[in-house]
Amino acid sequence: MNTLKKFLGIVWMLLGPLAMAFLITQAIDKVSLAHSEIERTNTILQWAIILFIFFPISIGLMIFGYYAWKGEYEQLADHSSE
Repeated sequence: MNTLKKFLGIVWMLLGPLAMAFLITQAIDKVSLAHSEIERTNTILQWAIILFIFFPISIGLMIFGYYAWKGEYEQLADHSSE
């Protein structure tokens, strides 16, 4: 099970930047499809909010993966005092 945790830690560390790269490319694509200036402004605002929300989630995913890869989750607590 610990081997699986370490492997998934690497997966999470890779998934964070890949997800952000995907979202950024989607944002650029959608903004470039906007025709009018108002539509372009609204699209930029929407994607700025989306990126603002998901960027910290992506960083948290990478931190979680790093700790899993380093083996921080090998010893689970038996009681709440641990």
